[in-house]
Amino acid sequence: MAKPFTLTQLRYFAVVAELENMTAAAQRLMVTQSALSAAMAQLESSLATQLFVRHKSRGLRLTQSGRQFAQDIKSFLEQADSLYESARGLSTTLVGELKVGVFAPLAPFRLPAILQTFETRHPGVEVSILEADLATLQDALMDGRCDVALTYGLGLGKGFAYKVVERVPPHILVHESHPAAGRPEREISLKELDGEPSVVLDLPHSREYYEQLYATAGVVQNVRHRFAGYETVRSFVAKGHGYAILNQRLHSDVTYSGGKVVPLALTDAFPPIEVMLVRPEGVQATKRVLAFEETCLTLYGAVRD
Repeated sequence: MAKPFTLTQLRYFAVVAELENMTAAAQRLMVTQSALSAAMAQLESSLATQLFVRHKSRGLRLTQSGRQFAQDIKSFLEQADSLYESARGLSTTLVGELKVGVFAPLAPFRLPAILQTFETRHPGVEVSILEADLATLQDALMDGRCDVALTYGLGLGKGFAYKVVERVPPHILVHESHPAAGRPEREISLKELDGEPSVVLDLPHSREYYEQLYATAGVVQNVRHRFAGYETVRSFVAKGHGYAILNQRLHSDVTYSGGKVVPLALTDAFPPIEVMLVRPEGVQATKRVLAFEETCLTLYGAVRD
C-alpha cells in the first residue's frame, strides 16, 4: 500500500532535522514557515510518530525516532537524486550537498589538495567543511551535521565505521639551539628529555594519547604551556619555550613566529596515530560520501595491514 507522505516532505524534514530550527529551515528551503510547519505535522501524522519535541525557549529538538529517521532517509534521498539524474541522462554526475568534518590539526595538511581534486572530479557536489576537535566531530557525525569525517581514531566510540588512510608516528620538535638538534641521525628518546619544559597540544583525546606516551616511557611531564593550536605549539618551540611531541610533520621547519624548529625521530616504540575516514555505522553511505572516500584513499595511499 502506498505510504501517505511525499518526497517533498522528506526533503523538508532532512533540512529541519539538520538545523533544528523551523525559521532557519524555511529560509534555506525558501518556503513560508507556516507551510513548512504544516508539512512536518502531516509527516508526523502519516508516520504516527513524533519526530520533534517543540520547546518555546529552545525551539525544536529531534526525538530518538526523529534522529533515526533522519539517518535512514539519507540513502533514500540519494537514490531519489540518482533516479532524477538517470532520467536526465546524467547518471554518472554527482550532485547535492556533502558535509565533511575534519580534525582541526589535520585540516591544513591534506584537505586543501583532497578538496581540490574532489571538486575537479565532481563539480556538481557542494562541499561544506566542519573543522573541529575529535569529540565534536563524533557528535556531529551522530547528529547528522557531518556525513563523513577525516580525523584521528583516538577515542573513537562505538557506532562508527572507519577506514584507516595513514598511520603517523609521534616525533619530537626542539629549538634549533637544543643540544640534540645537531645530531646527524636526528633521533632522540623521550627519556633524554626528562625534566625539560614542554609545550603541549592540548585537545580532547590528543592530550590523553601524549600522556600515555610519557607514562610508557616512565617520564614525568614538565608542562610549561598548553595550546589548542598546532602552529601555536610549533611557534613556541621555535622561540625556545620547550620541546613538543607531535605527529603530523610539516614540509617546512619555519614557524609563524619566524623561528625554526628541528624535528627528531623518537627511538621509543610508541604507537602511531591512525588517520581515518569515519562515518556512522549502519547508515548506508551516499555516492557522494563514497566518492569523497575514494579521493582521500587515492591521495593518501590506502594503508593495508
